[in-house]
Amino acid sequence: MNAVQPIAKAQSTSARTGIIGSIRRMLTRLLPSALIYTLVLIGIITVMKYAGGPIDYVGPDNDDGMRLVEVRDFLNGQGWFDLMQYRLGLGEGTLMHWSRLIDLPIAALIRFFGLFLGHDAAEAAALVVWPLSLVFPAMLAMGLAGRRIGGLTGMHLSFCFAGMAIYTGNRFAPGAIDHHNAQLALIATMAAMLFDEKQRAWNYVVAGTSAALAIAIGAETTPFVAIYCLVVALLWVWEGEPFAAATKAFGLSLAVAISILFFATVPPQHYSAVTCDNLSLGFYSLATIGGGLLLASAVFGSRLGRSQRFAVLAAVGAAVFGSAMIIAPECLRNPLADLDPMLVELWLRNVSEAQSILALSRTDPFSLGAFYAPGLFAIAVCIFRSVQGDRVQVHLVLLALLSVSWAVALVQVRGAVFSNLLSILPLALLIIDMRRMSNGDSENAAAALIYIVTVLASVPAVWAVGGALVEMQVNKTKNTEEAAESPSCSSRQALAPLGDLPAGLVSAPSEMGVPILRYTANRVLSAPYHRNQGGMLTEMHIGLAEPQEAEAFLRGAGVTVLAFCPDDLQTSEIARLKPDGLYAQLGKGNIPAYLDPLPKAADSGVQFFRYLTPD
Repeated sequence: MNAVQPIAKAQSTSARTGIIGSIRRMLTRLLPSALIYTLVLIGIITVMKYAGGPIDYVGPDNDDGMRLVEVRDFLNGQGWFDLMQYRLGLGEGTLMHWSRLIDLPIAALIRFFGLFLGHDAAEAAALVVWPLSLVFPAMLAMGLAGRRIGGLTGMHLSFCFAGMAIYTGNRFAPGAIDHHNAQLALIATMAAMLFDEKQRAWNYVVAGTSAALAIAIGAETTPFVAIYCLVVALLWVWEGEPFAAATKAFGLSLAVAISILFFATVPPQHYSAVTCDNLSLGFYSLATIGGGLLLASAVFGSRLGRSQRFAVLAAVGAAVFGSAMIIAPECLRNPLADLDPMLVELWLRNVSEAQSILALSRTDPFSLGAFYAPGLFAIAVCIFRSVQGDRVQVHLVLLALLSVSWAVALVQVRGAVFSNLLSILPLALLIIDMRRMSNGDSENAAAALIYIVTVLASVPAVWAVGGALVEMQVNKTKNTEEAAESPSCSSRQALAPLGDLPAGLVSAPSEMGVPILRYTANRVLSAPYHRNQGGMLTEMHIGLAEPQEAEAFLRGAGVTVLAFCPDDLQTSEIARLKPDGLYAQLGKGNIPAYLDPLPKAADSGVQFFRYLTPD
């Protein structure tokens, strides 16, 4: 018996050593490592999401709820090419600018889970699976990029930092079904394809296809795609024939993929329409012209001298710019530039993700670090190391991709999520070198400190925590207590009174629009989308107008119910601007005769009024 115990112990130790060795070997390979990191990250996200008990299965962003409304309409028979939201806005509705390419997988998941779950459970399951399923491609792309520029250590650093970005950013959390998570995965994939030292053509087929998908899914990525195309073209100019196969693969795949996506998602009656917030003739024609000319340049000009190739590229650029000026000149400026000034003042300025760095510095200066510091740090690193001659091509490519993403973030803070993701790559290279320097001189406390500071400064969450701590310290002198949370105006319970009425048209603040569409069968005048200008303006004019004038707006629009939420930011601003207006009067308890108050739900912040049509 005593002889058996040492043998068993040795076998157990050997088994543990074997398992550890297997894990170590797996962590030297890209795919197994990506899978392990992804499973751990998904586990953490899921546990933290549901640790506090039951929550709404739809993400907190209005776009998540609106996407679900759009998917429901699709499942209920609305056509593939029909993107009209018939229950939003004036007249026949509002033509949405989102892509069916995101609706389709979500709808398929709901159908699948609906085979063995109830309706709400099937939706909930689909809304958990879809965003989490995108974690793996995003992590795989970041790991591949890290490995290509920084070896095994670069791969693991990229996995770690990308994991933190994904966890803290909430773009991949259960319920997050807008298109930003898919865009992040595509941008990471495109970046990774640029760093294959062998410059194999298949990388650029993937890159061109990903660029086309990114444009088709959402116009936010078009500046990045444009710079990416320029980077590929400049690499061809610099390297010539060795880069010809990659250039041809990229140009051809971009032109073919964007053509397939255009005809697969754009209705025939809109082939000639130019819109700048989604895939239309404008972006389609420019992508195909640019891709086609780049392909032709690589086919016929790769054996020319570098200066001649540059001249060819200049001609291609002039042709693409000239085409843009002829086909879609309006798409060379901000697509929100045509918004009515009232919407800019009362709506857009209060949309946090649409704020510029200047607006954010006034409203929430303590968050600037989290949004802008890592990207700026990474840009500075790319410039410095390029000047120093350290992996110049890698750092110049990253500088170009980072600069356009960071510049977009200066205009609208929503772009910071892309610059923060891309900043991981140059900062991972810096951290590798700082670690090597620190380990090489273990007695040097300054080197260790620089290494630690570099790591911390590379993480947006560290800047966010630091900003929050500074804000707490600054606000400590104010001796103000946190106000109690206001009752909800948009929860299912708050909207319950609408269920007792026939479906009609509800005039409500734009922030209530999507929940009303989601929870009820009613139409709404207003929801926070720039294509719904008419509906949003009508709702604002109703609140601003004196009660008698407001009645004319209600009757003219066909409103059946008015929702008054005094705690809504837009509503309170309207009441402040026009003390004699309808919202201000309702806030004072002065209810005109044509409005009939409905019973108010418990713990609700909204009061509904039925509009009494004059006889």
